Amino acid sequence: MLLDFEKPIVELEEKLAQMKKTLDLSNPTNQKIIQSFEQNILELKKETYQNLTRWQKVQLSRHADRPYTLDYIQAICTDFIELHGDRCFADDKAMVGGLGTVEGQTFMFIGQQKGRSTKQRQLRNFGMANPEGYRKALRLMKLAEKFNKPIVTLIDTPGAFPGIEAEERGQAEAIARNIQEMFRIKVPIISIIIGEGASGGALGIAVGDRVLMLENTWYSVISPESCSSILWRSWDYKEQAAEALKLTAQDMLGYKLIDGIIPEPLGGAHTNPQEMYLIFKKYLLETYQELAKIPTKKLLSQRINKFCSMGVFIE
Repeated sequence: MLLDFEKPIVELEEKLAQMKKTLDLSNPTNQKIIQSFEQNILELKKETYQNLTRWQKVQLSRHADRPYTLDYIQAICTDFIELHGDRCFADDKAMVGGLGTVEGQTFMFIGQQKGRSTKQRQLRNFGMANPEGYRKALRLMKLAEKFNKPIVTLIDTPGAFPGIEAEERGQAEAIARNIQEMFRIKVPIISIIIGEGASGGALGIAVGDRVLMLENTWYSVISPESCSSILWRSWDYKEQAAEALKLTAQDMLGYKLIDGIIPEPLGGAHTNPQEMYLIFKKYLLETYQELAKIPTKKLLSQRINKFCSMGVFIE
Protein backbone atom coordinates (compact mmCIF):
# COMPACT_ATOMS: atom_id res chain seq x y z
CA MET A 1 0.00 0.00 0.00
CA LEU A 2 1.55 3.28 -1.16
CA LEU A 3 0.03 6.63 -0.24
CA ASP A 4 0.27 9.58 -2.65
CA PHE A 5 2.56 11.65 -0.43
CA GLU A 6 4.91 8.67 -0.01
CA LYS A 7 5.56 8.22 -3.73
CA PRO A 8 8.43 10.78 -4.06
CA ILE A 9 10.21 9.13 -1.12
CA VAL A 10 9.77 5.62 -2.51
CA GLU A 11 11.01 6.73 -5.94
CA LEU A 12 14.20 8.11 -4.40
CA GLU A 13 14.69 4.96 -2.31
CA GLU A 14 14.34 2.81 -5.42
CA LYS A 15 16.86 5.01 -7.22
CA LEU A 16 19.23 4.69 -4.26
CA ALA A 17 18.91 0.90 -4.31
CA GLN A 18 19.73 0.91 -8.03
CA MET A 19 22.77 3.12 -7.45
CA LYS A 20 24.09 0.74 -4.79
CA LYS A 21 23.84 -2.11 -7.29
CA THR A 22 25.59 -0.32 -10.16
CA LEU A 23 28.21 1.85 -8.44
CA ASP A 24 31.52 0.61 -7.11
CA LEU A 25 30.98 1.13 -3.37
CA SER A 26 34.68 0.71 -2.61
CA ASN A 27 35.31 4.01 -4.41
CA PRO A 28 35.39 6.92 -1.86
CA THR A 29 33.74 9.28 -4.36
CA ASN A 30 30.83 6.89 -4.85
CA GLN A 31 30.52 6.44 -1.12
CA LYS A 32 30.10 10.19 -0.73
CA ILE A 33 27.47 10.24 -3.46
CA ILE A 34 25.53 7.47 -1.69
CA GLN A 35 25.78 9.19 1.69
CA SER A 36 24.60 12.49 0.19
CA PHE A 37 21.67 10.74 -1.47
CA GLU A 38 20.73 9.00 1.78
CA GLN A 39 20.85 12.34 3.60
CA ASN A 40 18.56 13.91 0.99
CA ILE A 41 16.05 11.08 1.43
CA LEU A 42 16.15 11.49 5.22
CA GLU A 43 15.54 15.24 4.94
CA LEU A 44 12.67 14.67 2.51
CA LYS A 45 11.12 12.18 4.91
CA LYS A 46 11.38 14.60 7.83
CA GLU A 47 9.90 17.44 5.80
CA THR A 48 7.07 15.25 4.50
CA TYR A 49 6.00 13.62 7.75
CA GLN A 50 6.37 16.75 9.87
CA ASN A 51 4.00 18.65 7.60
CA LEU A 52 1.23 16.14 6.96
CA THR A 53 -2.29 17.47 6.60
CA ARG A 54 -4.99 16.09 8.85
CA TRP A 55 -6.38 13.98 6.01
CA GLN A 56 -2.94 12.55 5.29
CA LYS A 57 -2.66 11.52 8.95
CA VAL A 58 -6.03 9.80 8.66
CA GLN A 59 -4.68 7.91 5.64
CA LEU A 60 -1.53 6.97 7.55
CA SER A 61 -3.57 5.70 10.51
CA ARG A 62 -5.34 3.31 8.11
CA HIS A 63 -2.22 1.99 6.43
CA ALA A 64 -2.68 -1.73 5.84
CA ASP A 65 0.78 -2.52 7.24
CA ARG A 66 0.31 -0.71 10.56
CA PRO A 67 0.51 -2.97 13.63
CA TYR A 68 -2.88 -3.97 15.02
CA THR A 69 -3.91 -4.78 18.60
CA LEU A 70 -2.75 -8.41 18.61
CA ASP A 71 0.55 -7.40 17.00
CA TYR A 72 1.35 -5.11 19.95
CA ILE A 73 0.19 -7.66 22.53
CA GLN A 74 2.20 -10.52 21.05
CA ALA A 75 5.29 -8.32 20.63
CA ILE A 76 5.47 -6.93 24.18
CA CYS A 77 4.05 -9.81 26.24
CA THR A 78 6.14 -12.77 27.36
CA ASP A 79 2.87 -14.72 27.54
CA PHE A 80 -0.73 -13.96 26.59
CA ILE A 81 -3.93 -15.87 27.30
CA GLU A 82 -6.84 -14.75 25.15
CA LEU A 83 -10.28 -14.86 26.77
CA HIS A 84 -13.49 -15.26 24.80
CA GLY A 85 -17.20 -14.54 24.92
CA ASP A 86 -19.57 -12.15 26.66
CA ARG A 87 -21.47 -14.94 28.50
CA CYS A 88 -24.69 -13.61 26.95
CA PHE A 89 -24.71 -14.07 23.19
CA ALA A 90 -21.46 -14.76 21.32
CA ASP A 91 -17.72 -14.20 21.02
CA ASP A 92 -17.17 -11.06 18.97
CA LYS A 93 -13.97 -11.46 16.92
CA ALA A 94 -13.73 -7.70 16.38
CA MET A 95 -13.00 -7.23 20.09
CA VAL A 96 -10.12 -9.20 21.57
CA GLY A 97 -8.85 -9.42 25.11
CA GLY A 98 -6.94 -11.41 27.63
CA LEU A 99 -4.22 -11.49 30.26
CA GLY A 100 -0.66 -10.71 29.24
CA THR A 101 2.60 -10.26 31.13
CA VAL A 102 4.98 -7.38 30.40
CA GLU A 103 8.25 -7.23 32.35
CA GLY A 104 6.71 -9.34 35.14
CA GLN A 105 3.54 -7.22 35.43
CA THR A 106 0.23 -8.76 34.36
CA PHE A 107 -2.20 -6.56 32.43
CA MET A 108 -5.68 -7.16 31.08
CA PHE A 109 -5.41 -6.20 27.41
CA ILE A 110 -8.58 -5.31 25.49
CA GLY A 111 -8.82 -3.86 21.99
CA GLN A 112 -10.40 -3.85 18.57
CA GLN A 113 -8.73 -6.09 16.01
CA LYS A 114 -8.84 -5.49 12.26
CA GLY A 115 -7.89 -8.08 9.67
CA ARG A 116 -5.30 -7.93 6.90
CA SER A 117 -6.56 -10.43 4.35
CA THR A 118 -10.13 -10.44 3.03
CA LYS A 119 -11.03 -13.48 5.14
CA GLN A 120 -9.55 -11.94 8.28
CA ARG A 121 -11.39 -8.69 7.69
CA GLN A 122 -14.67 -10.53 7.37
CA LEU A 123 -13.93 -12.56 10.50
CA ARG A 124 -13.00 -9.42 12.46
CA ASN A 125 -15.79 -7.35 10.88
CA PHE A 126 -13.19 -4.69 9.95
CA GLY A 127 -12.65 -3.91 13.64
CA MET A 128 -16.28 -2.84 14.15
CA ALA A 129 -17.56 -4.50 17.31
CA ASN A 130 -21.12 -5.62 17.98
CA PRO A 131 -22.81 -5.22 21.39
CA GLU A 132 -21.41 -8.60 22.49
CA GLY A 133 -17.93 -7.21 21.84
CA TYR A 134 -18.45 -4.35 24.28
CA ARG A 135 -20.07 -6.71 26.77
CA LYS A 136 -17.06 -9.01 26.48
CA ALA A 137 -14.78 -6.03 27.08
CA LEU A 138 -16.73 -5.08 30.21
CA ARG A 139 -16.66 -8.67 31.46
CA LEU A 140 -12.88 -8.71 31.14
CA MET A 141 -12.57 -5.35 32.90
CA LYS A 142 -14.62 -6.67 35.82
CA LEU A 143 -12.40 -9.76 35.90
CA ALA A 144 -9.30 -7.56 36.00
CA GLU A 145 -10.82 -5.55 38.84
CA LYS A 146 -11.59 -8.76 40.77
CA PHE A 147 -7.97 -9.90 40.57
CA ASN A 148 -6.51 -6.38 40.90
CA LYS A 149 -4.87 -6.29 37.46
CA PRO A 150 -4.40 -3.01 35.55
CA ILE A 151 -6.29 -2.62 32.28
CA VAL A 152 -4.87 -1.56 28.92
CA THR A 153 -7.30 -0.81 26.09
CA LEU A 154 -6.10 -0.44 22.49
CA ILE A 155 -8.43 1.53 20.25
CA ASP A 156 -8.46 1.02 16.49
CA THR A 157 -11.92 1.13 14.95
CA PRO A 158 -13.84 3.02 12.25
CA GLY A 159 -16.78 2.83 14.67
CA ALA A 160 -19.09 0.36 16.34
CA PHE A 161 -20.96 -1.88 13.88
CA PRO A 162 -24.05 0.07 12.69
CA GLY A 163 -26.08 -2.89 11.38
CA ILE A 164 -29.73 -3.51 12.26
CA GLU A 165 -28.85 -6.69 14.15
CA ALA A 166 -26.41 -4.75 16.34
CA GLU A 167 -29.09 -2.20 17.17
CA GLU A 168 -31.56 -5.01 17.92
CA ARG A 169 -29.14 -6.45 20.47
CA GLY A 170 -28.60 -3.08 22.16
CA GLN A 171 -25.52 -1.46 20.66
CA ALA A 172 -26.13 1.96 22.24
CA GLU A 173 -26.90 0.46 25.64
CA ALA A 174 -23.76 -1.71 25.58
CA ILE A 175 -21.50 1.26 24.81
CA ALA A 176 -23.24 3.50 27.36
CA ARG A 177 -22.96 0.78 30.00
CA ASN A 178 -19.21 0.45 29.35
CA ILE A 179 -18.69 4.19 29.70
CA GLN A 180 -20.64 4.23 32.96
CA GLU A 181 -18.90 1.20 34.42
CA MET A 182 -15.38 2.25 33.42
CA PHE A 183 -15.66 5.28 35.70
CA ARG A 184 -16.05 2.89 38.64
CA ILE A 185 -13.44 0.22 37.84
CA LYS A 186 -11.06 0.19 40.82
CA VAL A 187 -7.82 -0.53 38.95
CA PRO A 188 -5.70 1.72 36.71
CA ILE A 189 -6.95 2.00 33.11
CA ILE A 190 -4.63 3.04 30.29
CA SER A 191 -6.29 3.70 26.92
CA ILE A 192 -4.12 3.98 23.80
CA ILE A 193 -5.35 4.89 20.32
CA ILE A 194 -3.18 2.93 17.88
CA GLY A 195 -5.05 3.68 14.66
CA GLU A 196 -8.56 5.00 14.13
CA GLY A 197 -10.62 6.26 17.06
CA ALA A 198 -14.11 6.86 15.73
CA SER A 199 -17.18 7.84 17.69
CA GLY A 200 -18.75 5.79 20.49
CA GLY A 201 -17.13 2.68 19.06
CA ALA A 202 -13.83 4.05 20.36
CA LEU A 203 -15.18 5.71 23.51
CA GLY A 204 -16.77 2.43 24.63
CA ILE A 205 -13.34 1.22 25.78
CA ALA A 206 -11.54 4.57 26.13
CA VAL A 207 -12.53 5.90 29.56
CA GLY A 208 -9.06 5.71 31.03
CA ASP A 209 -6.97 7.32 33.74
CA ARG A 210 -4.52 8.09 30.96
CA VAL A 211 -5.58 8.36 27.32
CA LEU A 212 -2.66 8.34 24.90
CA MET A 213 -2.53 8.53 21.11
CA LEU A 214 0.11 7.34 18.71
CA GLU A 215 1.55 10.20 16.67
CA ASN A 216 -0.21 9.39 13.38
CA THR A 217 -3.68 8.47 14.62
CA TRP A 218 -7.02 10.23 14.87
CA TYR A 219 -9.84 10.48 17.41
CA SER A 220 -13.18 12.06 16.63
CA VAL A 221 -16.94 11.87 16.98
CA ILE A 222 -17.21 10.96 13.30
CA SER A 223 -14.97 9.95 10.39
CA PRO A 224 -14.09 12.57 7.74
CA GLU A 225 -16.01 10.61 5.06
CA SER A 226 -19.19 10.39 7.12
CA CYS A 227 -18.92 14.04 8.10
CA SER A 228 -18.50 14.97 4.44
CA SER A 229 -21.52 12.89 3.41
CA ILE A 230 -23.70 14.60 6.03
CA LEU A 231 -22.60 18.20 5.42
CA TRP A 232 -21.94 18.11 1.66
CA ARG A 233 -23.96 15.03 0.62
CA SER A 234 -20.77 13.65 -0.89
CA TRP A 235 -17.51 11.98 0.20
CA ASP A 236 -15.56 14.35 -2.05
CA TYR A 237 -15.08 16.86 0.78
CA LYS A 238 -13.43 14.46 3.24
CA GLU A 239 -10.21 16.49 3.29
CA GLN A 240 -12.06 19.67 4.27
CA ALA A 241 -14.02 17.67 6.83
CA ALA A 242 -10.80 16.33 8.38
CA GLU A 243 -9.46 19.87 8.72
CA ALA A 244 -12.69 21.07 10.31
CA LEU A 245 -12.90 18.14 12.74
CA LYS A 246 -9.38 18.79 14.11
CA LEU A 247 -8.97 15.10 14.88
CA THR A 248 -5.22 14.49 15.07
CA ALA A 249 -3.26 13.62 18.20
CA GLN A 250 -1.80 17.12 18.26
CA ASP A 251 -5.29 18.64 18.11
CA MET A 252 -6.58 16.37 20.87
CA LEU A 253 -3.65 17.20 23.14
CA GLY A 254 -4.19 20.91 22.49
CA TYR A 255 -7.82 20.58 23.57
CA LYS A 256 -6.76 18.55 26.64
CA LEU A 257 -8.88 15.59 25.54
CA ILE A 258 -5.91 13.22 25.79
CA ASP A 259 -2.95 13.05 28.14
CA GLY A 260 -0.05 12.45 25.80
CA ILE A 261 1.29 11.48 22.38
CA ILE A 262 3.43 8.41 21.76
CA PRO A 263 5.98 9.11 18.99
CA GLU A 264 6.22 6.80 15.99
CA PRO A 265 9.27 5.90 13.89
CA LEU A 266 9.90 8.32 11.03
CA GLY A 267 7.38 7.48 8.32
CA GLY A 268 4.86 5.85 10.64
CA ALA A 269 4.54 2.74 12.80
CA HIS A 270 4.37 0.47 9.75
CA THR A 271 7.87 1.45 8.56
CA ASN A 272 9.57 -0.04 11.61
CA PRO A 273 7.18 -2.15 13.73
CA GLN A 274 9.93 -3.49 16.01
CA GLU A 275 10.98 0.01 17.01
CA MET A 276 7.31 0.93 17.49
CA TYR A 277 6.79 -2.00 19.85
CA LEU A 278 9.73 -0.89 22.00
CA ILE A 279 8.43 2.70 22.16
CA PHE A 280 4.93 1.45 22.98
CA LYS A 281 6.21 -0.82 25.75
CA LYS A 282 8.29 1.98 27.28
CA TYR A 283 5.34 4.40 27.44
CA LEU A 284 3.00 1.72 28.76
CA LEU A 285 5.26 0.73 31.65
CA GLU A 286 6.08 4.35 32.54
CA THR A 287 2.41 5.28 32.57
CA TYR A 288 1.47 2.28 34.70
CA GLN A 289 4.23 3.00 37.22
CA GLU A 290 2.85 6.53 37.56
CA LEU A 291 -0.74 5.32 38.10
CA ALA A 292 0.22 2.49 40.45
CA LYS A 293 1.33 5.06 43.05
CA ILE A 294 -2.10 6.71 43.24
CA PRO A 295 -4.53 5.41 45.92
CA THR A 296 -7.72 3.85 44.51
CA LYS A 297 -10.11 6.47 45.88
CA LYS A 298 -8.03 9.30 44.44
CA LEU A 299 -7.63 7.42 41.14
CA LEU A 300 -11.41 7.16 40.68
CA SER A 301 -11.93 10.78 41.66
CA GLN A 302 -9.31 11.98 39.18
CA ARG A 303 -10.80 9.81 36.42
CA ILE A 304 -14.29 11.23 36.95
CA ASN A 305 -13.08 14.83 37.19
CA LYS A 306 -10.91 14.41 34.09
CA PHE A 307 -13.85 13.56 31.86
CA CYS A 308 -16.36 15.86 33.57
CA SER A 309 -14.08 18.84 32.90
CA MET A 310 -13.99 18.22 29.15
CA GLY A 311 -15.91 20.77 27.14
CA VAL A 312 -16.43 23.05 30.17
CA PHE A 313 -15.53 26.71 29.64
CA ILE A 314 -16.12 30.03 31.38
CA GLU A 315 -16.79 33.25 29.47
